Amino acid sequence: MTAFAPDSLVLNRKLPLWYQVSQSLRASILGRAPDASLRLPTEEQLAAHYGVSVLTMRQALKELEEEGLISRHRRRGTFIEPGARRSTPRRLLGSIDTIVAQQSGERTTVLGHGSEAVPGELSEHFPDLAEIVAYRRLRRDGESGEPTNWAENAVRPELAAAIDPADLERWPMTKVLRDVVGVRISRITDTVEARLADPETAALLEVPLLSPILHYTGVTYDEASRVVDVARIRYRGDRFSFTVTVEAQ
Repeated sequence: MTAFAPDSLVLNRKLPLWYQVSQSLRASILGRAPDASLRLPTEEQLAAHYGVSVLTMRQALKELEEEGLISRHRRRGTFIEPGARRSTPRRLLGSIDTIVAQQSGERTTVLGHGSEAVPGELSEHFPDLAEIVAYRRLRRDGESGEPTNWAENAVRPELAAAIDPADLERWPMTKVLRDVVGVRISRITDTVEARLADPETAALLEVPLLSPILHYTGVTYDEASRVVDVARIRYRGDRFSFTVTVEAQ
């Protein structure tokens, strides 16, 4: 059996360290390989992996335990709950790893991908391009199999050339761009609005036509402030809520 190994993390000193670590570990847990071990490394090993204190690591683990993703047993260790599923609202504190954690852990099917003309509504984001590469994916709850959201990503062609569509069935686009393609992401601008399900969305998400949908748009920028990806995700209105926390400096 493959041992569980958390992803790496570049810490942002402007955000709470325990929060960043908990979200990174959360994404690793939800996106783990099917044959990965359910046993986590020790607190000390995890603290060394992330470069934080044991106290910070303990606080991060407490967050995941309260969410039901892990269980901790004295003398036996800490284990991933095999049937764990997210049930709490998303909390955004500005971390890229939070975006990855939001989208990890679901069964993802790539519906299709290919080059197409830049859609008119995205032309402001790609003024230098005539075409983008579009990816369409459907996500289902890992336990019930119920569709939860479907996504469209518009990616710059030179970056899409380095993307293996199979990776998108395991990881979110943000993670693939950052960790596989090597894009140095500077920021993501999120917009969430209420809409009604159109025929395509209603069919994919198995909801009645004109049902309430949360429509998310995420615009990802690289270090040169160039747009590298625009994600448009339609969430079932009965499955998701979002909470944004603004921290005082």
